[in-house]
Amino acid sequence: MKIYKIIAAAALAFAVLALSSCEAVKQVTYFQDLGYGSTYKPAKEAQIRMKPQDKLTIIVKSKDPELASLFNLSIATSQVGVIAGTSSSYQMSYYTIDEQGFIDFPFLGKLKVDGMTRSEIAEYIKLKLQEADLIKELVVTVEYADLAVSVIGEVARPGRYEINKDYYTILDALSAAGDMTIFGMRESVVVLRQENDVQRAYMVNMRSAADVYSSPVFYMQQNDIIYVEPSKTRARQAVTSGNSLSSTSFWISLGSLAATITAILLK
Repeated sequence: MKIYKIIAAAALAFAVLALSSCEAVKQVTYFQDLGYGSTYKPAKEAQIRMKPQDKLTIIVKSKDPELASLFNLSIATSQVGVIAGTSSSYQMSYYTIDEQGFIDFPFLGKLKVDGMTRSEIAEYIKLKLQEADLIKELVVTVEYADLAVSVIGEVARPGRYEINKDYYTILDALSAAGDMTIFGMRESVVVLRQENDVQRAYMVNMRSAADVYSSPVFYMQQNDIIYVEPSKTRARQAVTSGNSLSSTSFWISLGSLAATITAILLK
């Protein structure tokens, strides 16, 4: 009879392990509501739009390079290892949008560009140059100079990451940071965003595709901050008595539990 009790105790211990393993997988899996052929559409597509203090590079090109150069900011920098004054290389400088939303463009003066996308700014400057009959057959290119989001908390590489495209998502930002660690709370990722004069916090459940794609912060804005909260396991690791799957104390505790269950069943 005792052998059956021992087998039952062992089975119970393995069941506890199996349940713990299943729960662990559930905690770290993204998009758990996705099924074969599932489709999700973001609630609202949102391109990056310029704000005061943002920086841009604006390049004007035409069939007449010398004429086009009059509309391009440039700074001369001496090459490393070359005597100053004998040779220099040129880098494009950038425009900083002022507090009123303007940039000061050569020959055109003050242009209000805040609230515009970079393609809208390029088209706007091209139109202004053509209307002033300053240059013909031109191409205007606008690039972000210093736009970024910050990713902190339980990610592989916390830091500030450059926005390099018009539609930049929370998935892009987390990927740039090397993804969340195994200890990141995927169901409660916080995004902090400056809206007018207040800092607003949004919560995103990365385990739900529906929640991710419908979130107003699915598309990132410049200066957004993503915070990945640590799990309770990670928090417990911060104290001496903390247990985790990788710690000796966890397995000792589990062994003690199995021994206790066995002793009870053998009575």
